[in-house]
Amino acid sequence: MLKASFCILQALLMIVSSFSVYDSKFKRLVDRAALALTSETDFSFPSLSADEARVTDKEKEKAREFFNNGITGSSPAFDFTYGGKKFSDNLSEWEIKTAPSGAEKFRSAQETDIILENKSNGLSVTVRAALAEDSATAAWTVYIKNTGKENSPVIKNFSAADLLLGTGFSDVYFSKGSTPASDDFELMKSPVCPTAMNFNANGGRSESALPYFNISGKKSGAVVSVGWTGQWFASLRQTLRGVSFRAKQEFFNAYLEPGEEIRSPLVTVTFYDGGNPVKGFNMFRQFEKDCVYPESIRPLNGYVIANEFSKKTCDEFIEEVNSIDEKILEGTDYFWMDAGWYEYNEGWYDGVGNWIPDRKRFPDGMKPLADAMAAKGKKFLLWYEPERVREGTFLYNEGIKHEGWIIASGDNYLWNLGVDEACEFFTDYIASSLVSNGVTMYRQDFNFCPLSYWEKADKELNGGRRGIAENHYVTNLYRYLDGLLEAVDGLIIDNCASGGKRLDTEMSRRSIPLWRSDYNCGDENGNLKPDLLEATQSMTYGLSFWLPYTGTNRHFHSEYASRTVILTNQSVYEPPVGEYTAYNYISEYMTENYYPLKYGGTDLKKTLAMQFGSESEGAAIIYKREKVSDDEFRLVLSGLIPDAEYSYYDIDNPAAGGTAKGSALMSDGVTIRISDTPKAAIVNYTLKSN
Repeated sequence: MLKASFCILQALLMIVSSFSVYDSKFKRLVDRAALALTSETDFSFPSLSADEARVTDKEKEKAREFFNNGITGSSPAFDFTYGGKKFSDNLSEWEIKTAPSGAEKFRSAQETDIILENKSNGLSVTVRAALAEDSATAAWTVYIKNTGKENSPVIKNFSAADLLLGTGFSDVYFSKGSTPASDDFELMKSPVCPTAMNFNANGGRSESALPYFNISGKKSGAVVSVGWTGQWFASLRQTLRGVSFRAKQEFFNAYLEPGEEIRSPLVTVTFYDGGNPVKGFNMFRQFEKDCVYPESIRPLNGYVIANEFSKKTCDEFIEEVNSIDEKILEGTDYFWMDAGWYEYNEGWYDGVGNWIPDRKRFPDGMKPLADAMAAKGKKFLLWYEPERVREGTFLYNEGIKHEGWIIASGDNYLWNLGVDEACEFFTDYIASSLVSNGVTMYRQDFNFCPLSYWEKADKELNGGRRGIAENHYVTNLYRYLDGLLEAVDGLIIDNCASGGKRLDTEMSRRSIPLWRSDYNCGDENGNLKPDLLEATQSMTYGLSFWLPYTGTNRHFHSEYASRTVILTNQSVYEPPVGEYTAYNYISEYMTENYYPLKYGGTDLKKTLAMQFGSESEGAAIIYKREKVSDDEFRLVLSGLIPDAEYSYYDIDNPAAGGTAKGSALMSDGVTIRISDTPKAAIVNYTLKSN
């Protein structure tokens, strides 16, 4: 009865949220309050053996069956209405055929196009689907095109996913988005309610929650992701037959003009058995690593040579690059130059739209600096915020010549990628800038909410057709990023939007977040948050459930700080000699399986611990905070072979290590003594050869 009351109250708060200003602090507060009613954050997971962690034939078959029936078969996993008719109720009106496809470009996956032609109104639906059997994952995107000569019937309720997951009575695991705050990306657990549990973006960016969900029943589960870098929406509801799941672009109600096409968000579903959600998390991570991320993505270390306040000249930067200690240079993969390298007036923010190097500081452009970096075998990362345009800049002056290329609101203007010609000009312009500047790592920032701009464009440019501007914009955002990847061989894209406010599967197909939260920023005086190290540990714990690759900047040079920022991708100002690359091997482990061991949030009285690696080798990191009084930590590992022998040791005290069966390490565990406070202990484990 109490649970039902909380579910009803949650549903009421979600109604309040739907009437709030979507990029407001109030909406974020209401969203978080609603989700907290039924959720908890301090919980543990049962240990999982290597055998239990492996993808089974049964799971592969379940994904294949869903692919054959729910996507390419007669029971579509998507739905929409056209002219008042529901697609799923009128399948007889559509002619269906299938064809091989490579359009979605998922690596290591079987791809198929399903084409449905309406017999009377000119609508054509193409479902581009992929099956990754090795990770028991199905993925699909739905495209609707008007092939007729007249406007189409009105399309609405366009759900990329509208399906029933047979997981029984289930819990859902999801993560907070970035506001930013110390609890960014914190994992939450809630029973799925019989009333609708709604999740959505805030003003076109993910702040209240991330678009990832692990729906876990007692015997089976499914990890679902929604790939939409805009105003995404997802809804879960517990039924007697399982969990109902829907996902879509939240606001869409429009007819299509002749020749016009729209698309849905990308949806992926990873099927797992056994009832342990950790298995589902790791299968989804495997799918991302094998099929989603660009092949160029790997663990990388960055050296930040300029922030937004730097005034150094090109010659001074070149001198700095050429004078770096060789030991530091060995551990540096790229040099990072942030905002302010172009011409601006009062601050870096009022020059966005001028993507030409400041002639006073860089008289010959950035290429001489890029060449100096390349001579050292290093990549060059350069910051851009191209979608935001300020008055008087090059892009502003070009955009106002063409109707609809720029959407105005206050001091910030949005370059309208939704106009194909504007997108093509924009792609050519930024690609040319990257090439001329010698950029091999492109940092794309995005520091404002676009939803109100899209809504304005719908009214002023699209005849009031709701959702058209956003749909074309997001579609062309992906075209734009793909265009950059084609223009610059081996380009790596850093996905930043005031930190991690654009994290989704479509962006993972093109980029990684090297700066995952603006909580890592200092204030106007350069002061950092007092709990930054604990927040960094907590964010790694939370984001690792979903993303194998994340990054942030390291501000401090203590051992504790250095071990706090062990990530696949880290950057630092003036790296200290000796310890900069000491933990690179753990960065490699972090792309393998992830096992959460103990959650501590940012509480100084709690220890936080997590494990990364394979069944053959890996490491556990144990963060003993400054108010933890217990000098002993019981380390219970996961993902090992029960009958195999393992060696383990604390890297600060190798003599205290030992050997044990995998079964013992996963049940009783071992006691690790951690005398210093605060302290980050690292315990390595290795499978012993026979």
